[in-house]
Amino acid sequence: MSAGEKGLSDRTAIVTGGARGIGAGIVRTLVAQGATVIIADLLREEGEALALELGNSAKFVTHDVTDEASWLRLLEQCGAVDALVNNAGILHFSTIADTSEALFRRTLDVNLVGTFLGLHTVGAAMATRGSGSIINISSVDGLKGANGLAAYASSKWGVRGLTKVAALEFGLSNVRVNSIHPAGIDTIMANPNKETPEEAASRFTDFPLQRMGRPDDVAGIVAFLCSDAAAYITGAEIAVDGGLTSGRYYRGLPGAPA
Repeated sequence: MSAGEKGLSDRTAIVTGGARGIGAGIVRTLVAQGATVIIADLLREEGEALALELGNSAKFVTHDVTDEASWLRLLEQCGAVDALVNNAGILHFSTIADTSEALFRRTLDVNLVGTFLGLHTVGAAMATRGSGSIINISSVDGLKGANGLAAYASSKWGVRGLTKVAALEFGLSNVRVNSIHPAGIDTIMANPNKETPEEAASRFTDFPLQRMGRPDDVAGIVAFLCSDAAAYITGAEIAVDGGLTSGRYYRGLPGAPA
């Protein structure tokens, strides 16, 4: 049975930052494929609205990923968890010179420490049970450098490395840990001006697929990694980036965009 054929039935998943953006797309896809999903977020209004939309298969829980006590309360409410998606994250644009220590630390706290705490609590519980799948949402900027993203890229490179360590340690207990590296997804983070795909096209000429990504493009990979179809995949890093990390175009040579 494929994940698209209700392959996640009878499974419980936690999605942090699940109230909107990529997280909401992941929640909808997991529910559509049979899972019961906990929307773990600080955005109560958006999270409760999404849970209401999805009915009995989704529940909103107020959750701060930077607080270990919040993680323990979440785990107590959920009971046995089959999948954890560490998706919550923040993004700021500023040069190294203009990034304050407080902003740098806050970004690491949410993006990297939050992921660690998910592994430390929920991941450890999965290891005790002897099964589970964890997907850490990193970024294309966890695979390369990017000007103006010192704090963000540092945190996402950290998530990438942490995923490898977790895959080694938790694999001994049949818990799989993988990372996904999105780029250019149509969310409030990457598209704050709410451009249409046509309006945004000029910003995507360096992407081989020549378009902005959709939350569903990420959500489908998450659902696959949660499913039995990915039973032998751990420690992988999957770029969902429209081909951005494939290389750069040499303008004027054959094969480049017009």
